[in-house]
Order: sequence, then structure tokens, then C-alpha cells
Amino acid sequence: MDAVAFTGTGANATVSHSLSVIPEMMWIKHRSEVRSWMVYHSGIGASKRLVLDTNAAEAVAGANYFQELTPTASGFYVGTANTTNGSGDGMLACLFATLAGISKVGSYTGNGSSQTISCGFSAGSRFILIKRTDASGDWYVWDSVRGIVAGNDPHLSLNTTAAQVTTDDSVDPANAGFIVNQNSATNINVSSATYIFYAIA
Repeated sequence: MDAVAFTGTGANATVSHSLSVIPEMMWIKHRSEVRSWMVYHSGIGASKRLVLDTNAAEAVAGANYFQELTPTASGFYVGTANTTNGSGDGMLACLFATLAGISKVGSYTGNGSSQTISCGFSAGSRFILIKRTDASGDWYVWDSVRGIVAGNDPHLSLNTTAAQVTTDDSVDPANAGFIVNQNSATNINVSSATYIFYAIA
């Protein structure tokens, strides 16, 4: 992960970073105005965007947000939108990437029942973030401190102020990564639906 503070230009720009690899997920926030967190994820590409503080499905980003350009190992692209590049304003970007055996940024398609999401881990996931992209869905978070077990697993939603939910079994442990189960409480494995995720071993 890398965090980059930069001053917006209001015009197409390239912002340098120190991640040393290509960012696969970016959260960009305007620091001095009330603005939403704009999200880039390699699972949906640079022509689309998500919003971290809502449950909205992916939306067309156009060139205004990420210039419809994939980030590089040295920089990422911002367009003219205030939410990613406010002119003369302080901006913050949080960058994430896969590190073999440690973290995984990825995507999957739901199968309507249960499936193992392989992250290349050897002892399972300690943190899981999942978001549906083709329709509305919360930014669900599970962690091993509160429990990722073969039973009900407490989860939070980054986009709400709600307390954790403890009454459903949406994820299960798997050495290679994690298992997603389809149930109506979270809908994280709807048949043919598309999802993005971030997991840490």
C-alpha cells in the first residue's frame, strides 16, 4: 500500500507514487471539500468508477476521473473531476496492489452457491473486502479478529454507519484465500454477478 498526498490541478495530470508496482485499486479523496471517495479497481478498469461511501454499482467514469488510463508502476492518472483532481486543492490517494502470499486485489463472478476465491495464500485470509460491481451492494469487510470461521462471521460495511452484523455465514476460511457463500444477507455470490475484492493474509 502507498498513500499519496497531492495538490490538484483541475487538468489532466499524472501523479507519481512510490508503490513500485502498478496500483490495482485506488481510493481518491478531496481533503478540503465534502466529496465522496472515488475508487479505481483493475477488476472494472479505468473507464469505470466506484464510490467508497455508497453502495452504488459501477458507473462510467469517462476521462474526467482517471483519464481512462491504467496506472503504471510509477504514476497514476487523474482527469478534470473535482473528486479526483480539484484545482489547487489538497487530495489524498490510497493505492493498493497484490503482493504474492501477502495481499491480493482481484475480482470474481458469482456462482449462486459457494466457491473458493484463491489468493495464493497458504494460511487463509485475515482481512477480506468485497463489493458487488454490476448492481448495488455494500463494501463488506470481514477480519479474523472478529472471526472468519466455518459458521456465522461478523461483518461491517464501509459505506454505512451501521453496527456489525453477526447473523449470517457469508464467508468461510480456505487456506488459499477464502470461501464466499450466497445468502440474502450480503448477496456476495449471486449467480453471474460480478465482484471486486481485496484480501490480506
